[in-house]
Parts: sequence; structure tokens; C-alpha cells
Amino acid sequence: MSKIKVLIVDDSACSRQTIKKTLEKEPGIDVVGISSDGLDAMTKTLKLKPDLITLDIEMPEMDGFTFLRWLMKKNPVPVIIVSAYSDSKTVFKALELGAADFIAKPLKLTQAELQNMGKDLVLKLKEIRNLRMDRLSKTLELSEEKNIQKPVHDKSSHHVEAVAIGSSTGGPAAIKVILSRLPSDFPAAIAISQHMPKGFTYSFAERLNGTSKIQVKEAEEGDELEKGKVLVSPGGYHMLFQKKGRRIVATLKEPNNIDKYIPSVDIMMTSLADVYGPKAMGVILTGMGSDGKAGMLEIRKRGGYTIVESEETAVVFGMPSEVIKAGVAGRVLPISDIPAEIIKLVGAEKQVED
Repeated sequence: MSKIKVLIVDDSACSRQTIKKTLEKEPGIDVVGISSDGLDAMTKTLKLKPDLITLDIEMPEMDGFTFLRWLMKKNPVPVIIVSAYSDSKTVFKALELGAADFIAKPLKLTQAELQNMGKDLVLKLKEIRNLRMDRLSKTLELSEEKNIQKPVHDKSSHHVEAVAIGSSTGGPAAIKVILSRLPSDFPAAIAISQHMPKGFTYSFAERLNGTSKIQVKEAEEGDELEKGKVLVSPGGYHMLFQKKGRRIVATLKEPNNIDKYIPSVDIMMTSLADVYGPKAMGVILTGMGSDGKAGMLEIRKRGGYTIVESEETAVVFGMPSEVIKAGVAGRVLPISDIPAEIIKLVGAEKQVED
């Protein structure tokens, strides 16, 4: 495979050098240019034709948002935002403008922290090498559409009581598409695990809450999983569920050193399947890797429903593909059709999958 050509755009000399040194150690990556502001980045993008760009938002002359708008209109290529924890709100604005993913700048520029940032960046670069910008653009367009939501005719008993949604790269926009299309009387609980670092999921949940008819919040220890409400697993933790009397409550678990995916979709879905049995539903959206495959298998084993985003719309088809290959995808649908399918299955007394 040809090398990934990367353009680094950052006004911090320290960040530029750290990213450059990290990437130059990787045999499959070629740093073709460095820019300290958006204007210079525009020129170098047109001249060097990078496959991927790392981008800081706060820059002189032209900020990252302005550059990103120009890039997505004139020359769309995958962008990874490099952001401080304190800038979490700007990260999600950048994702809504077309950035593919982000990494967090360490609070302390120690050697260990910089090495961790470098590893995270290299992993994401390789993950989104084949990211489909056309699919990301379509999902972003869908996420901004206003929807007329039909109510679910509530019945005394529903076959599905809890929906678990898992995603990674491209997930924030896909999740927004789903939640913005659910009606205010949605009669099931929802749990979400989106691969995201600590310090960013609070803002993520806040933004989802602002565009959804149902309540969305970052999960805290002991939060009850209730119908018509959404709990988002906090970054840096795994989210599980347990019964306490008649209540189902969230419990947060710190990851260990060998955990590859944090928060883990598999851990969340397996826990939900243990608690809800056949009344659980799993939904796997865009993302690289295999997280979610084992969890969907557990949901399916217990008679629950499984829905997977199709290759037609998945920005990165890794996670959905793994579930399909495992033979546990009950429905394979484009992102535009998934909300209606969830509503149909949740609102049914009993439904048998094909």
C-alpha cells in the first residue's frame, strides 16, 4: 500500500514537532508538509494534495473552522482535530463541519503523555485511511434535517425495553441522526458507547440533548436506565448495568491496560443482554475494528434484536462488517432507515426477525 500523505496544521511549534516526529517513525506515513495557520494550509493542501490533515482549531490569520469550511467545499479530505480537553465544545462543532475524528492534547507535555498522544494519532490515521468522505457528508446532511416525528402508540408491554448503540469514527453524526428522529414518547431506554476520550463525552451528550426529543445525559455511577432517556458512557470508563430491586442502574468500570476500545461497546452490550435478555436491542454503527461483535452475539443469543448500519452509508465499515461476518446482524440498513426500524421494533408487542 502507498504511504499516507499527511499535512500537519498547528500554530504550536511544540505540537507540530511532536506530531511530525511521531509520524515520521511510522513506515506507512509520509509527512508532506507543515503549516502554522489556515492560509498557508490552504496553499499547501492544493499543492501537496495530502491524504489526511491534522488540524488545530485556534490559529492566527485563519482559524481552523474557516479552513475546515473551505476544505470540505473545495477539496474534501479526512481531517483529525488535535484539541485540548478544555476545547471539547469546539471539537463537536468541527465534527459537524466535516472533521472525521479527533485526538486530545495532553494537559501536561510530559514524554509519556506525548507518546500516548502519538500512538492515538497513528492508530486513527491508519483507521481512517479509507474513510469515505462522501458518506460522511451525507450523514452530516441527514443529521441537520428537521424531522416530523410520529408518536409511538404506547402499549402495556413492549418486546424491546432497552436499546444499546455502539460506534466509533463517524459515530457522532450517525448517533445524532438516530436520536433526532425518535419521538418524545419513545418507550424504551437507550445506552450509548461511542469511542471517545475522557473529558469530551459530557459535551457530546449535551449536544445530543439539544437536538433530541428525549433526554440525553452522560452517565454517572448509579444513574437509572429509564424508558425515554439516553445514557452516554463517559469517556475513559466502561458502562455496565445491574438490577437493584425494580431499577436498572449504570455502573462505571475503569479500563485496564490491555483494553483496546474505551468505552467498550462489547462490555455495555453484554451487560445489557444479561439484564434484559430477549428485551434488548443492539445497534452497531460506523467505526473501525471489531468492538460490538461479541456484544451483538450475546444479544442475539438471548433472543434480542440486532441492527447494523450498511456499507452504503457507514463512513467506516469495520465494526458493522465484523457483525455481519459473524452472522448476528438481524437487519442491515442505511443510517436513514435505522430510526424507523428501531421505532417499529420497540413499539411492537412481538416481532420476529427474518
